[in-house]
Amino acid sequence: MSDQIIVTVSGIDKIGIVASVTSVLAKYEVNIEDIKQTLMQGHFVMFMLCDIAKSKYSFKEIKEALVNTGENLGMEIWVQKKEIFDNMHKI
Repeated sequence: MSDQIIVTVSGIDKIGIVASVTSVLAKYEVNIEDIKQTLMQGHFVMFMLCDIAKSKYSFKEIKEALVNTGENLGMEIWVQKKEIFDNMHKI
């Protein structure tokens, strides 16, 4: 079973989005392996590939912390296990 997760952040751009999300990941001992972000007409979108193998926290705890952070920011944050994400996007 893979310890990789996909984190997607979406919403109206504002200061502090990346700092808030990455602070939660650091607190929960999650390693960011790849990150992509873009801004489209004021709409911020960020995708992160992360590894939770060395975290002492469960996937559920990490996901809840990120979703709560999204709510506090007024953003949508989705967290999925990479293997599920990959299976959903197979043709």
